[in-house]
Amino acid sequence: MAKAQHEMAGEGVESEESTASSSHGRASLSAVISVLALVFSGYSLWDSSLKAPDLKVFVPPVIQFSAPYNNSNFEVIEVPVTLLNEGGRTGTILSMDLEATNPKTGETKRFYAADLGRWTMEKARANGFDPFAPIPLAGKASKTETVLFYTNGPGQKPDQLIREPGTYKFRLVLDEAEVDDFGPLDKVFHRGPAQVSFTMELRGYDARAFQNGTLPLYSITGRSAKGEDNTTP
Repeated sequence: MAKAQHEMAGEGVESEESTASSSHGRASLSAVISVLALVFSGYSLWDSSLKAPDLKVFVPPVIQFSAPYNNSNFEVIEVPVTLLNEGGRTGTILSMDLEATNPKTGETKRFYAADLGRWTMEKARANGFDPFAPIPLAGKASKTETVLFYTNGPGQKPDQLIREPGTYKFRLVLDEAEVDDFGPLDKVFHRGPAQVSFTMELRGYDARAFQNGTLPLYSITGRSAKGEDNTTP
């Protein structure tokens, strides 16, 4: 009988140890879940509200070109752009710069974002374009604009860079407002300017098109050009 009582006491101790172990396991699982929830909540807050602006730019497979004025170095390149802010805070695009290069001659000409809209001589004569202005992009927001790039001053040569069928290379760079909401922390994670490079083909040249409209240039890949990584080391 004493043996039976001893065995019953042993079973009771084992039961208590099992219950304690089970309770400890549940407590550990709850703690892990709580930590994961806190981490996820913190990441969501950072990604949606605190993350620095992270701007991207995309260019479609077709852009337009015109050289409408005789005896002038003025050229206009019409580029539809899609702008995306993958950050959590608002980013502002102050201006846009475009470099166009003729690989055949090695000549490069610079352009600046001046107006918005589709180019026609009728609208140019009537001053019917919307002027380019700084573009604010809220966190996780996107925007599409048709940007008219004009020759960047009379010193830009040659007078006409795009003057025959062939391929031409372009690089579009965004000038972004600096953010310093978090002071030195923003400088540590500073990003360079968003940019995109693309090569387009002019398949035919007829200056008569410039009397009213433009000539198209087509992507050699047939796809939209995606912005390059703008993270600086």
